[in-house]
Amino acid sequence: MGAGKSTIGPILANTLGWDYYDLDKVIEEKIGKKIKQIFDDEGEKFFRETEREVLTELSKGENLIIALGGGTIANPSNLKILKYSGDIVYLKVSPEEIFKRVAFKKDRPLLNQGDQKFSSELLKEKIHQLYVERIKFYEQADIIIDTDYSTVGQTVDEISKLIYKLKKPEHPF
Repeated sequence: MGAGKSTIGPILANTLGWDYYDLDKVIEEKIGKKIKQIFDDEGEKFFRETEREVLTELSKGENLIIALGGGTIANPSNLKILKYSGDIVYLKVSPEEIFKRVAFKKDRPLLNQGDQKFSSELLKEKIHQLYVERIKFYEQADIIIDTDYSTVGQTVDEISKLIYKLKKPEHPF
């Protein structure tokens, strides 16, 4: 959350000549509701089940960039799907930087109390809590890029180079 996936993903996909999918947007199209509304109406359990189904379907493709929601990789089933189907890129960002990037966003269901936003202090605590809960999953990524002080262009260039290094040729002959 707030790492830049939705910004970097489409640019990276374009740079590589691959297709791009934002997992949350695909879920919204499938269900016909915004993520916040899905959480409010159906609950997190329903969202996570739908998320896994959509991820499973997308993971069957090749040469794709899929921007995941912040909690997607924290589900062991999802992590297994991701590890099997491709390379995982973690856009590493500190909790302090996440706070700066999401403090005024209203479309983050796990950072709101119903229709109310958390106070700054509670928001910082919630971000830190999510970070601590999820970091063990994020650090299992194949590529880890620190985005706190990198420009979008620098990040895309670095990821592109690393993806090409990881991609194995189809046949050596």
